[in-house]
Amino acid sequence: MVDDRIAAAIVALSDEEGAAMIVVGRPLSLGGAETASTALADDLVQRLLSLTTLPVVQWDERFTTTQAQRQMRDAGVNAKDGRSRIDSAAAVVLLQDFMEARRAS
Repeated sequence: MVDDRIAAAIVALSDEEGAAMIVVGRPLSLGGAETASTALADDLVQRLLSLTTLPVVQWDERFTTTQAQRQMRDAGVNAKDGRSRIDSAAAVVLLQDFMEARRAS
């Protein structure tokens, strides 16, 4: 279960930054099956929807960490130094994928 303070903080930050939408990663197994993490993400989405009028969408986050690791390696960041930044880099990949898919549709 997601802590209500986390959802409230996300909504507050979204309002502060003037966001038009909130995108939440949807963790799935490599085969596409739901996992325990999927249930947490779904819960977060429901909590966000109850706290904001902004659209809240989920986006498949499979392979985002792999893509981020590859991009960081290609940029010359070694694996040890990149560990502390990999989640942020994967979030960037997720948002890039989401925006590209929106432009294509």
